Amino acid sequence: VNFDSLPQSPSVRFSIGARVEAGAQAPQVDVSNATIRIFTGAPMPQGFDTVFMQEDVTLNEDASVELPPGLKRGANVRPAGEDIVQGAVALRKGAVLRPQDIALAAALGVTELVVAKRLRVAVFSTGNELAQPGESLRQAQIYDSNRYMLIALLRRLGCDAIDLGILRDDRDALASALKPAARDHELIVTSGGVSTGEADHVKSAVEATGKLVFWRMAIKPGRPVAMGVIEGTPFIGLPGNPVASFVTQAYVVRPAVLAMQGVLPQNMLPLPVRANFTYKKKTGRREFVRAHLARAADGEIEAIKFAREGAGLLSSMVETDGLVELDEDITRVAPGDRVNFIYWRMLY
Repeated sequence: VNFDSLPQSPSVRFSIGARVEAGAQAPQVDVSNATIRIFTGAPMPQGFDTVFMQEDVTLNEDASVELPPGLKRGANVRPAGEDIVQGAVALRKGAVLRPQDIALAAALGVTELVVAKRLRVAVFSTGNELAQPGESLRQAQIYDSNRYMLIALLRRLGCDAIDLGILRDDRDALASALKPAARDHELIVTSGGVSTGEADHVKSAVEATGKLVFWRMAIKPGRPVAMGVIEGTPFIGLPGNPVASFVTQAYVVRPAVLAMQGVLPQNMLPLPVRANFTYKKKTGRREFVRAHLARAADGEIEAIKFAREGAGLLSSMVETDGLVELDEDITRVAPGDRVNFIYWRMLY
């Protein structure tokens, strides 16, 4: 109806002037004393501005309709431009395209979007103790898990992650592998061999083939992280322990990859929860505690620390919901304290 044509009486009887279905062209109708039977998605004829829902009116046998009072002007109407105003930015540069972004582009009739090309990332594992899954384990060997974890994480970030296998603990062999990888990829990511042991040769191999930018971070787990540049290609060396490798991937590799792909910085908003554990730590170091969430008897959500510690426990990531992040100035946590919780799914 046209709202201004509605009398102020308790109930009004109108004739039905036309019928408009979705996809049909809006007819020309006199708005003075008529209603239009209109279907969801149909265009409103000129001069009409308010819609009564069918279940709220009374249809009479003489093709008239009784309209109840109380409806507001513009009810049940979708004005042109209510979603995106003409001239407004619909999709911002530097955003990762989500399903809803694709839907918005399609709704605007857009058939192509300019995007960054996939980053080509070389992924190595290092260590004489590592064996390929599926092979027979020799004495003192373990299966390589980090490489598969990193490749999966990188692919979730939209990268072409290239599996370059396992490198042995030999500086010259590492240097020989890093050079061609730098020429053929936009980023190199390795795990293992970046600590202070005599068999940790990744740091010296990077220095022999390029430039080491920094080594070590004040975080736990994940202190021994190396970053450098080899023949113009960024290099990131992660710790060998799986949990440390995951954490440093989330806080070093992930932001680097997103920045290289032109993605704007993204704020990670932790969930404030109540701690259900006791914990002590050193000042000046950021620590991440694996925990799962549960609702306490009083309705509060609590973070419950994983029963065991150790940066090599893959089960600690599988059986928990995420990480409690403890800032540098925190030295202890007691039950009942408020802490910041980060879901695993926020880290990739």
